[in-house]
Amino acid sequence: MKAAVKVAVIGAGWAGMAAAVAHQQAGRQVTVFEAGRTVGGRARAVPGALPDGTPVMLDNGQHILIGAYSECLRLMRLVGVDPDTALLRLPLTLQFPDGQGLQLPDLPPPLDALLGLARAPGWHWRDKLALLRSATTWQLRGFRCAPHLSVAQLCAALTPRLMAEFIDPLCVSALNTPAREASGQVFLRVLQDSLFSGRGGSNLLLPRTDLGALFPEAAARWLQQQGGQAMTGQRVQRLQPLPGGRWQAVCAGSGPDAAAPPEAFDHITLACPSWEASRLVQGLANLPGLADARRWSAAASALRFEAITTVYAHASGARLPRPMLALRHTADRPAQFVFDRGPLNGQQGLLAFVVSASDGDRARLEQQVLQQAATQLALPGLQAVQTVVEKRATFACTPGLQRPGLQVLPGLSACGDYVQGPYPATLEGAVRSGTAIAACLPSA
Repeated sequence: MKAAVKVAVIGAGWAGMAAAVAHQQAGRQVTVFEAGRTVGGRARAVPGALPDGTPVMLDNGQHILIGAYSECLRLMRLVGVDPDTALLRLPLTLQFPDGQGLQLPDLPPPLDALLGLARAPGWHWRDKLALLRSATTWQLRGFRCAPHLSVAQLCAALTPRLMAEFIDPLCVSALNTPAREASGQVFLRVLQDSLFSGRGGSNLLLPRTDLGALFPEAAARWLQQQGGQAMTGQRVQRLQPLPGGRWQAVCAGSGPDAAAPPEAFDHITLACPSWEASRLVQGLANLPGLADARRWSAAASALRFEAITTVYAHASGARLPRPMLALRHTADRPAQFVFDRGPLNGQQGLLAFVVSASDGDRARLEQQVLQQAATQLALPGLQAVQTVVEKRATFACTPGLQRPGLQVLPGLSACGDYVQGPYPATLEGAVRSGTAIAACLPSA
């Protein structure tokens, strides 16, 4: 009987756990190595406490999904998570505290967009006509544009109100890159898959549970039930090629002085962050016959990053009219969105303010957000609970960006939200890359 193909997955974020699940389904023997103490990567649960000391489970950043995230939803169901209970589904809404902004009805496209556009309060007919003309042009061109165009250039025909109340918040939420710097082509792909992919594709899916429970923790349990293993607190120090095309993942405490040598694997999937994957691959660059490693590592290390800051704040009785609101942001009022955790997961009085593409120190951002809440939400009594700054939350999704490929070397591949693909750094992009890697290997 032929032995099962042995696969190591380095990194237990969303991409890594998606890859591990797909490898296991293909009949391979899977071992996941995770440097951290918990799974989830850059979309994970973190413990916190309210001002009175009450413990709460937070996230390292407030994330949302959309209805078009078909692979995320499929994998959730596969590992035992019911999206209908774990996520709150709402029609696409980009409404501000004053009631202005866009809200789509629950109708098939393009009727949802047309009716939402017609009803948008505060928008002049010139705003609506400009958006309708541009959207029609984008659709007729197959949602393609010149690769060098930014989102701002792509949308040059739109009015300042549309840019401020629709394009800017949608762009920064999807690409985590300001419209003047963001890739027009990637933005068009987001519009195509969300607004034109079918009924419900543009729906917002707001997590009702912490991000760890939403997928990666359930995936780790599923993997173990299927005979695989996910090991936390195991940082891979280096990769070691072996004769016959096999590999070793050498962790701290393994190697010549360890009680047992590292396990040999037929394939290694790098699912760690790009900078960590670049480090591991760079360690192979000077070995004979592995010159391709240098090129891949250089492409990964050339990526620039954008930060996301999430300010959690609490006040007894604090609540929003909707689970999520857009905010009017400026240089000193930096948050673009605010989420009410009460109707989402029962954390009453707890609000999460999101500062995408954030720039500045933690304390200053926190104070600016609290002032923003006082003026725009009439909530002067909020107290900061915890401010999480994910300094390298996403790559900067700029025009013409060359992202590293999925295949690194024979027997060595990479997945993650940063590898080549049509999507920006999103949960959907991450899990799709993971399942794509598994599909490239021959079945056991």
